[in-house]
Amino acid sequence: MFRENPSLAPHLLELLFHLKLPPYATVDVVEASLDQLIPVEFRADLVLELRDERGVQVLSIVLELQRDIDRRKSYSWPVYVAVVRARKECQAVVVVIAPDAEVAAWAAQKIDLGLGLGTLQPLVIGPAIVPEVTEQAEAEKETELAILSAVAHGNGPNGLAVVQAALGALGRFDHEHAAVYFQIVYNALRDPMRRALEALIMERQTEGKATFPPFAEQLIERGRLEGIREGRLEGVREGKLEGVREGKLEGVREGKLEGVREGELKGKRDVLLRLVARAGIALSAADVSRIQACTDPATLDRWVDNILGAKTASDVFS
Repeated sequence: MFRENPSLAPHLLELLFHLKLPPYATVDVVEASLDQLIPVEFRADLVLELRDERGVQVLSIVLELQRDIDRRKSYSWPVYVAVVRARKECQAVVVVIAPDAEVAAWAAQKIDLGLGLGTLQPLVIGPAIVPEVTEQAEAEKETELAILSAVAHGNGPNGLAVVQAALGALGRFDHEHAAVYFQIVYNALRDPMRRALEALIMERQTEGKATFPPFAEQLIERGRLEGIREGRLEGVREGKLEGVREGKLEGVREGKLEGVREGELKGKRDVLLRLVARAGIALSAADVSRIQACTDPATLDRWVDNILGAKTASDVFS
């Protein structure tokens, strides 16, 4: 999201942290490699440059996705800020996206640079600061924030309402972007919430209420619900929808599982390849063959999750 829409980062700094940014006219994505004149390479996930109307750089934003606690980051994040600040002669901040509450709390701690004489304060976009966006109108206005809200709060008490709001707002994106954003939200959901979402979509389809964007329905249909969509809704029509909500896909288990599995695998492979392309990661012919030959949904899900912090193909397959 931040690579496709660079202006999202400064917008969230103002919206969530109430920071007054220097006046700027443009926001550009730049090379995230922070080389120094020592045999060490530091690589951030993304670096954004804000420039004023004269083209003078006024702020650098170093973006980091953090899914786990990594004590080493307390030493590398100050390097990012110092290198960018020295090279560009402008202000610099580190912004950490941490969907997990525990990781976010750790990342938000001030970093002592030495003897208490200086500190670095990472700005953390996590569950504690991202609001629960449940109103459709708000999700339409702040769609990227709604997506972040679904990732942060999708498994919580109001998870289904948060996810519905986010998915309902994705219609303003083109099909490719919307499908990728949907997959990001879907992958963040744990199994009970996934089943609840699938059951809700199927219920709305059965009742003829199209309240979800077509691409969301298509992606789920192509996977877990494909066998049911192909004329196999008899179980639902006979009052078995409650069983589906509880994960009891009797119709699938009775001879239809193979078709569902193959549809799910194809959908996961397609999304994985799109995400890799979006991340700018080069795949060899052997890598593509490896993806196409994979028949384990959990492995494909893991590879999709790995993309969020990957720099190379080996990172994806780790």
